[in-house]
Amino acid sequence: MNNLAATAFKLEARQNQTQTLTPRLQHAVRMLRLSSLEYLQELRGMSGTNPFLEVDESEPGAESASESPLAITTASIAGNALDAGSDLGPDGDPATGPDAALEAGWDIPPDLPVWQHPSAHDRSRASDGLGALEAMPATVELRAHLHGQANVLALSERDRALVYVVIESLDDDGYLRQSLDEVAALLPLAPPPDATELATALKLVQAFDPAGVGARDIAECLLLQLRHRSGLSGGVADGGVADAGECELAQRIVAEQLTRLAQHDVVAIARALGRSPLEVETACAAIRHLDPHPGWRFGKSTALHINPDVIVRRVRGRWTVRLNAALVPKVQLNRTYAELFRQHRDARHGELAAHLQEARWAVRNVEQRFSTILAVAQAIVAHQSRFLEFGPFAMKPLGLRAVADELGLHESTVCRVTNNKFMATPVGVFELKYFFSRAMPTASGGASTGTAIRGVIGELLASEDPAHPMSDVEIAQRLARQGLRIARRTVTKYRQMLKVPAVEYRRRCSPQTTHLPPR
Repeated sequence: MNNLAATAFKLEARQNQTQTLTPRLQHAVRMLRLSSLEYLQELRGMSGTNPFLEVDESEPGAESASESPLAITTASIAGNALDAGSDLGPDGDPATGPDAALEAGWDIPPDLPVWQHPSAHDRSRASDGLGALEAMPATVELRAHLHGQANVLALSERDRALVYVVIESLDDDGYLRQSLDEVAALLPLAPPPDATELATALKLVQAFDPAGVGARDIAECLLLQLRHRSGLSGGVADGGVADAGECELAQRIVAEQLTRLAQHDVVAIARALGRSPLEVETACAAIRHLDPHPGWRFGKSTALHINPDVIVRRVRGRWTVRLNAALVPKVQLNRTYAELFRQHRDARHGELAAHLQEARWAVRNVEQRFSTILAVAQAIVAHQSRFLEFGPFAMKPLGLRAVADELGLHESTVCRVTNNKFMATPVGVFELKYFFSRAMPTASGGASTGTAIRGVIGELLASEDPAHPMSDVEIAQRLARQGLRIARRTVTKYRQMLKVPAVEYRRRCSPQTTHLPPR
């Protein structure tokens, strides 16, 4: 008690400044980082819960597709490919048959049967865009393709069930990654299938098209394809195996020398198998024609399509930058609901007031977002105009801070703008951050960029002597003589980015090395 009484308590007020992000500012920062398609989905989600916000659900810029430089319709392609002549015969009916097809400008092979000749009806369907769409190949999934082959086999119900479960156990590559015991556990049969039945079902699947499907590893996949090609009529394979001897040698290489085959060590393979390097190189060339992923021919394509946010074109000698109208969402405030809310507003409508404020913020955010993207893209083009004219050699060093200071923005804002935003130029489509790189000093006192150095390395590799390829050390020495002093490991990194193999592999692939006698 005495200690507490002696303690002096006092209140003190201190004033300081701290920077905090409000929830709305945090939301704006998060949305700025999104790509244009993700941003449009976010706006559509907001409009679904906000009665004051309207987002046009139609495709942006669809009403003026002809004005968009990236819009190409199927009807325009079909219309340009066909002649716009008359389709009526002498009796006023649509002309059909080979004569009408020839008059319409169809390129008909001379050996094509008459019943396969295109008719004017096909031409009329193609002229309105339907023919081009119907001519597109249908996507067939791998398992459906295999099931179709299994259905035509005369199998018992038990054997058919085993074949079906093996097909369903394949992965997208066409491989069977599970053991046969694990596959058998997926299908409860009485009595349980034995090893012979499972092996027979697997052999049936491995005999299906495409060749190599149902393999357990890469070696078995290649061997299945080689055996399939060796069984073709005349013993001639499509991949370059001309006779049974070459096919047998290719099978031995896959079965016994797979590691050296991956390293392309032709001399070592020839020494181990007792064959000449020329014979081994011929067999290896046939093996390279095989498909290590037979399942990739089926199923949906996984190609990613990039929609550029800005488009750069050269107009009257000047580079112009404009937004891609197809990606700018049409967002507006519902004036009718806003006016009704203003006339009948009271304290009970607090939630509607928050929705109205959020809708106004969303409209301003759209304008601010795309104006910032356009400003950053214009600044990039102003700095990197020589890159657009002369290629990677003319890329200048450019940092985020330089653009941020020029536009009066924060460096982190420029960083978010350049992520997941793309620019379409006459020389290709690039992400905005592609144009930023740090300065690398040169011997002359200037500065270069990694993009420019990669371009120089690419030119050196393209012009090298195939019989005497350059190592990374030799490339670094040549760059040093040109005033670009970079380390050998940096050359290796840039070479790998250019997808150029190492010097040992390029030397083994040289035509001169295939004629060396075995040591």
